[in-house]
Amino acid sequence: MRIARRRVLQIASAVAAAPALKSAAWALDYPTRPVRILVGFPAGGAADIIARTIGQWLSQRFHQQFIVENRPGVATNIATEAVVQAPPDGYTLLLVTASNAINATLYAHLNFNFIRDIAPIAGVIRVPNVMEVYPGLPVHSVPEFIAYAKANPGKINMASGGIGSTPHVAGELFKMMAGVDLVHVPYRGDAPALVDMVSGQMQVIFDLIPASIGFIKAGKLRALAVTSATRSPLLPDLPTVGDFLPGYEATSFEGLGAPKGTPAEIADSINKEVNAAFADATFKARLADLGGEGLPGTPGDFAKLIAAETEKWGKVIKSAHIKQV
Repeated sequence: MRIARRRVLQIASAVAAAPALKSAAWALDYPTRPVRILVGFPAGGAADIIARTIGQWLSQRFHQQFIVENRPGVATNIATEAVVQAPPDGYTLLLVTASNAINATLYAHLNFNFIRDIAPIAGVIRVPNVMEVYPGLPVHSVPEFIAYAKANPGKINMASGGIGSTPHVAGELFKMMAGVDLVHVPYRGDAPALVDMVSGQMQVIFDLIPASIGFIKAGKLRALAVTSATRSPLLPDLPTVGDFLPGYEATSFEGLGAPKGTPAEIADSINKEVNAAFADATFKARLADLGGEGLPGTPGDFAKLIAAETEKWGKVIKSAHIKQV
């Protein structure tokens, strides 16, 4: 009787372990077919370039295609919702961006909860913005700008690529910390905003370095400071905004996420290969060309970054009363 009972327990244990063994074996074979990386921005932009850069690297490492699929619209929410609804099998990934952290508070009625429904896999890059002004503005430093803005409240136009964009929230954080009154003027993307910056219709913008560096080097825009905690290798002579407003930091980031429930073995496998890219000189140079640095770490590290950025920008959005429908 004791032997029979032991046998029953052995069978029960084997049955209980079967799903886990199957999942582990499935993950071990991953990927056996092409993997999609959904990007919430149009082709050709910085996010798209980053997705294609990491996609190419993963294709080489896994000997399987990682295909970028652009799903622009509603500030990345269309692409995000598509990934949330995808099977959690590792074959549909999301290019996670700072917009996901911002949108959590910016949009009152989303069909998903980003932190709950997307599993972070790996950080890829962190990119600073640059505070730049129209050259006709009589300021050459952040303190001079603050003094000029305080002397001319409500008379300086602050451009951005749209309501809730990273340049917008970076500017709102600056307004809060510097105690200045700037008039926000949202555009449908960075390109038209920069056109009006160059013409002098707008006076200041907190834009991503890759989008602006050509105008800065050509002397069409005057850079005052970068928004990261440390100086940028692309603009090494520029101070940081935080040098004058201690604690100020506003950066964009990109990484990879997957639907909640994606096997940890698959997430860890992708994370391992992404981290391997940061030791590759060519890959590092590519990130530097885009104005940023790699974001090494575990899925848990990336999750902490997303949570911290969501909380930070949530406070700014609420304080500035920014809303999207």
